Amino acid sequence: MTPTTARPPALDWSIDTCTIARAMAVLGEKWTLVVLREVFNGVRRFADMQERTAIPRQVLTNRLASLVEHGVLRREPYQEPGARVRHEYRLTPKGFDLYPLLVAVKEWGDRYLADPEGPPLEMVHRECGAEVHAALQCGAGHAVTEFREVVPRPGPGAKRRH
Repeated sequence: MTPTTARPPALDWSIDTCTIARAMAVLGEKWTLVVLREVFNGVRRFADMQERTAIPRQVLTNRLASLVEHGVLRREPYQEPGARVRHEYRLTPKGFDLYPLLVAVKEWGDRYLADPEGPPLEMVHRECGAEVHAALQCGAGHAVTEFREVVPRPGPGAKRRH
């Protein structure tokens, strides 16, 4: 038996309006999720982020500016006694919506990249202390445990290729 060489239906549709590509234009640079990890972990000041991550100063400046420009973070002024006004970075609602993505990336890293003694971080539910996991479910509430059960199809914004 030979494998079929049928044309994938996705080739009929344009990717010009692809929201995955648009999201990756905002999030796809290597340091962006590291910066978001820090903010989600409560590290909000530039100097603290730079100390903890060793991200080069200009790269961190650019990442923070981009996340602010895209509405993922907002700048909030603070001032230590006797020092100039500086800014810390806080998540916007748009930024908080990235939390499931961060959990999913962490879980993938835990599964395939953790040291033998295990992952360095656990994310737990504040109320009960149980670990938090990323999960898929359909709009009807069914848990999706087999990813091959998910079928992509054109959405309302899809445009046919010419």
